[in-house]
Amino acid sequence: MSGHSKWHNIQAKKGKADAARGRLFTKIGREIAVAAKGNPNPSTNSKLADVIAKAKAANMPNDNIERSIKKAAGEMGDKDYKELTYEGYGAGGAAVIISTLTDNNNRTAGDVRAIMSKCGGSLGTTGSVSYMFDNKGLIVVEAKPGLTEDEVTELAIEAGADDVVPVEDAFEVYTSVGAFSEARKYLEEKGLTFLQAELTMIPQNKITLEGEKLELFLKMLDKLEENDDVQDVYHNVDLPEDDEEE
Repeated sequence: MSGHSKWHNIQAKKGKADAARGRLFTKIGREIAVAAKGNPNPSTNSKLADVIAKAKAANMPNDNIERSIKKAAGEMGDKDYKELTYEGYGAGGAAVIISTLTDNNNRTAGDVRAIMSKCGGSLGTTGSVSYMFDNKGLIVVEAKPGLTEDEVTELAIEAGADDVVPVEDAFEVYTSVGAFSEARKYLEEKGLTFLQAELTMIPQNKITLEGEKLELFLKMLDKLEENDDVQDVYHNVDLPEDDEEE
């Protein structure tokens, strides 16, 4: 779940086993519940509104979204989830950033360290690789019939976005972190359909892995995705399209 072409990966996940789809919804659901804690009204809680947009872009059912909001006041009321970010290196020196939501720091840190170590990587210190990424808002707009690049660009400029990049069957709209919420809201009000809408980490440069190093890296991505505490994984590997997992 990361950076460029993440919407391709979400689309691919839709066709995968129910277990993988369920994991994706569970992770987003926890994110919604954490964002809703203290203020379950998306009209006055921009962070919650942003996560709901992320959920809808991933085709998460409305019932699941509402259930996750209710969890904030219910079963999550006595749990203190923290957002923790880990940085490190995968096989072949790939830069990796792992975003987590956890109620047990030691468990999560141990799990992440073990997964990376077993797959030819290592956990690094804070700041060890984050300088290689740009924190951006990314809104991927579905290229519906009749919607032109000029129209999307004009709306994006009005919304306060920084850039628009046409890709296959979509337009990637990039914003600063501070402008993301308002830009997302504006484009949503204009009736555009999102395939992805969230804050993400975009690698400044990408590397290519082959053979055993690529296999180890893909194995690491799979293991991290399967971990309940891991929300998102960002990396700088240019993956073959068929193998994009994160």
